[in-house]
Amino acid sequence: MRISLRYAECHGPASTAVLTLAVMLTAAPTANAQAATDWANLSYYRAANDALGAPAAGEQRVVLFGDSITEVWAHFFPAMFPGKPYIGRGISGQTTPQMLLRFRQDVVALKPSVVVILAGTNDIAGNTGPATIDMIVDNIVSMSEMARANGIRVVLASVLPVSDYPWNRGLEPAPKIRALNDRLRRYAADSRIVYLDYHTPMVDARGGLPAELARDGVHPTEAGYRLMAPLMERAIAEALARR
Repeated sequence: MRISLRYAECHGPASTAVLTLAVMLTAAPTANAQAATDWANLSYYRAANDALGAPAAGEQRVVLFGDSITEVWAHFFPAMFPGKPYIGRGISGQTTPQMLLRFRQDVVALKPSVVVILAGTNDIAGNTGPATIDMIVDNIVSMSEMARANGIRVVLASVLPVSDYPWNRGLEPAPKIRALNDRLRRYAADSRIVYLDYHTPMVDARGGLPAELARDGVHPTEAGYRLMAPLMERAIAEALARR
């Protein structure tokens, strides 16, 4: 399942970027062709990475690495984080094995000071087949280790709450997400890296996201991203302050 993104600009005193998300099933021939030729979608950001270049002197670049939740958020960066060197590298629908394959190209090669990793919900949704919690954690740990080996500080984000996936219903993901987040929290503590808890302040009584924060139950609204923004900013500052 991939997300079709459509954007419209509003103008006026209270102008904001209006974002419409439409969840749609990718046509099988297209999906099969993509899987056969570029399973991790390494081509997606290749030109943008080449155009970006190295960080300027003194710049503390931050890469946000993830799936559609990160990809959509990047369109709000200019309004939410004006002047901040935040780079979005999310790809809709991706799972952690796909992200691990493109981590060197889309994170390490950009030479950020910090990477914020938000991953795992699509694995639980079964986007690229069944995945256990151990498999997801192994992939995220490998990303973290690759970053740290290259002098990049890591912020490890919790998976956002979900009570049901609209494209794959009946999986009962809420307890699986809690279990994954518990593992990520323990790994972060043991490894002395920053853990960013989005789950606790966003979860509702069903174990999912309330409608005002995510109309489809998975992808944040602008209000959801505005709740997440200061949490992420504090986590980035903490990572930069650590030695």
